[in-house]
Amino acid sequence: MELFIAAITLGFLGSFHCIGMCGPIALALPIGQAGFVKKFFLILSYNLGRIITYSVFGFLFGLLGQGFVIGGYQQLLSVVIGSILLVSVLLGPYLPSKYKFSSATFRFFNGIKTVLGKLFMKNTHESLLIIGVLNGLLPCGLVYMGVAGAITSGNGLTGAAFMTLFGLGTVPAMLSLPLLGNFFSLSLRNKIRKTTPLLVGSMSLLLILRGLNLGIPYISPKIEKSDIATCHSSETALRVHAKKIILCTSPNSAHKK
Repeated sequence: MELFIAAITLGFLGSFHCIGMCGPIALALPIGQAGFVKKFFLILSYNLGRIITYSVFGFLFGLLGQGFVIGGYQQLLSVVIGSILLVSVLLGPYLPSKYKFSSATFRFFNGIKTVLGKLFMKNTHESLLIIGVLNGLLPCGLVYMGVAGAITSGNGLTGAAFMTLFGLGTVPAMLSLPLLGNFFSLSLRNKIRKTTPLLVGSMSLLLILRGLNLGIPYISPKIEKSDIATCHSSETALRVHAKKIILCTSPNSAHKK
């Protein structure tokens, strides 16, 4: 439960980062001169597209993290990912402001931008949905933080749920931005964007504390290794039991009797 609370909290607080980084896309959505109700549902379609992409990311990276859970390394993974995020915040001012992508990566993102340009010519729910899906694929530090949480979730479904709640947390800001665009000036969006290191630092500390197994409710819950062992032994017992049922009900076993 605490993981899901962290997900929606991260999404909500991080949505202010979205205003600064994804503001240009949200403000340029092709909602035209439609009435308020139609604009609302068009923007909702865009946000639904983003959440779909985030959920797929959560499922895939949750499956990746499942291997660490089975091996008993979930807590270590949480500490390692949190430490990497924390180091990135501390060294951020000393890193190059621009990163050079590989040619393949550049072509991929350039292709997404080309498709987005064509979709911005339409103002249907389908086009807004696809814009949201593609927007979720663009590089974003906040999404990477969410993915880090999904990896530590332990399985694909939990990871998908984590990223879905994360996406829902960003909806209030990303829903109001296109509707109240005049309120969010460029200078305000730049000021909001400067809060990103604080958010990343907080998330990294939460991941580290979660992995330290300190027994602090909602922050660093106590996870006994015996619980993991019991879970795996139960799965093994179920498999053995299932095999016995198959053997007992097979025609060959009945003939032998």
